[in-house]
Amino acid sequence: MNKGPDEQKQVVLQVGAVLKKLRKEKNWSLEDLSELSGVSKLTLGNIERGETNPTIGMLWKISKSLSIPLMSLFSNKDNAVNLSRAGKGLRISGNEKSWAIEPIFQNSTNETEMYRAYLQPNSSYYPEEHHQNTTEIATVMTGTISIQVNNESYKLNQFDSISFRADGEHSYTNDSNELVVLHIILKYGV
Repeated sequence: MNKGPDEQKQVVLQVGAVLKKLRKEKNWSLEDLSELSGVSKLTLGNIERGETNPTIGMLWKISKSLSIPLMSLFSNKDNAVNLSRAGKGLRISGNEKSWAIEPIFQNSTNETEMYRAYLQPNSSYYPEEHHQNTTEIATVMTGTISIQVNNESYKLNQFDSISFRADGEHSYTNDSNELVVLHIILKYGV
């Protein structure tokens, strides 16, 4: 995350509080959520107490098991104008730190989310399968990337876009020596 230690701690506490609230609304124990998500009961408890900064993979597993969009784990301000500056907000990394996302916006009906994504040079990212009937739209802002969807590979250059069902296997590979920046939109199916 690119926030200071106090701001980062506030975001971690906020995610934990939202997770606990959503879990309790479903009348689930930590054990129930652990069994559904594949995230250990200990880790879920640490997230709820704000004692750990979860990875993208953990957040995907949790949101999928709760049947909610990923950004629902973060509170959303309902301002008439929202501004998202690159590198100034929340940044969540994957396990290997080669992939990171910055949540940008979520529409009021929780059907669409927007992210900036960063893939480090000479690395790949294999995301968790998304919610059923989710469409992913990715636009390359800088660099060149290969995106594999259901065993087909697509090479995208700067400003190229691709749309695909994201509830199956897909991956991102950056074979260059340059950072790749993507703009990603997730549209959740009904």
